Formats: sequence, structure tokens, C-alpha cells
Amino acid sequence: MTVLAIDTAHAAVAVCLMDAQGHVLARDSQQMARGHAEALLPAIQRLLDGADVPFSLLSRVAVVVGPGSFTGIRIGISAARGIGLACGIPVVGISSLSALAAPLIGSEGTAMIAAAIDAKHGQVYVQGFSARGQVILAPRIAKIRDAVRALGDGSLRLVGSGAAIMAVEAWSMGMEADVASDAGSPDIAFVARLGLLADPDHAQARPIYLKAPDARPHFGGLIARTG
Repeated sequence: MTVLAIDTAHAAVAVCLMDAQGHVLARDSQQMARGHAEALLPAIQRLLDGADVPFSLLSRVAVVVGPGSFTGIRIGISAARGIGLACGIPVVGISSLSALAAPLIGSEGTAMIAAAIDAKHGQVYVQGFSARGQVILAPRIAKIRDAVRALGDGSLRLVGSGAAIMAVEAWSMGMEADVASDAGSPDIAFVARLGLLADPDHAQARPIYLKAPDARPHFGGLIARTG
């Protein structure tokens, strides 16, 4: 099995090829605030050419489905579904929060692992896991203080772009908190690993937004219909 992993849900275009044993065959990541749609397919083609792996040898596509940028999520899922359809292979969706937490799963200690992405306006996307990977807190968007409270009163290991602001809030509440990483996006290799393990029947490539879009249609200038 050869998995192609894709992440455009954050401020980067990241792609990775991984074999069935979990070995990274090739990977690439380009930091960018915009232009994901134009950069993604050339990045995939360079990745495959560099690893000498044609599309016909792909067994599965794993794509980050959010939470993250609305536009970026749609770009990644559209490309993944297109490749899956053209190659006749399954496409699996991987949560940003699960992929951020994945490097810490299996670590020693009893601290809860919390993945947090800065959702702006004093909010975070957050999900909590035990050290063994059990979901303790389902993914949600919440105000920072509410997110910390929802994680309970035990010690925390935080990861993601919202980790630092969550830690400051936890410290102000007298809680133990450690920032394991403040990365703005998941390690694409862990997206690929989760893609290897995912069940296509349950990990479908559907967007995880968790909040309504910031941009809304403007109807003020429309002429009311009659009749």
C-alpha cells in the first residue's frame, strides 16, 4: 500500500508519500498564506516524480478535513476526491486535531493531551485525548477559558497554534500545563500514518468546520421578487 497524504487546511501546502510499513518515501511542505489551489497539484506531481511513484501505484489518499481554513479545506478535499476517483482508490479524511495530537499519543504520564488551533477572536478549536489516544473531549470551538475548563482540572500537554494561549489560561487557573509544540499545522507524516490506519467506511473525506464561515452573502442590494 502507498498512501498520498495532503494538507491544505492551514498556512501551508504539505504532501507526503508513505508505504505500508510506515516509511516516508517523499514529503514536501511549502508555507503560504494563500495560493494553495495553484500550488497543490504541482506539488503532488513533483512528489510522485521525485519518488518515481506513478498515480497508478497509489493505494489510498489521506486528506486533512479540518478544522482550519474554509477555503483550504475545500481545496484539499476536492483534489483528494479527484485523485481517488481517477485512480479508483479510497479517500480518507483526517482531523487536524487528531493529526496534531498523534506524535504525543503513547507518551508516558497521565497528562491529558489537548490539541488546540487558534480560531481567532478569543476562541480555539480543541480536542482532548488520553495518553493512550482515547478521546476525552470531543472536537469543538470554544472561548479559551471555556476550552480549558472543559478539559478538566488535571495536567495538560498542549499542542497546536492555540497551545500557548491555552497554557497561559490554564496557568492563570492554577493548572499544570506544558506546551509540547506550537506548530501551526500537523506533521504531514503523521497525517499519512493516520491515513494508513483509517477505515475508509468511517473516516470519510467530509469537511470539519466547527464554526460558520466569516464571509456571508450580502443581500442588501437585491431586488425583492414579486408574484
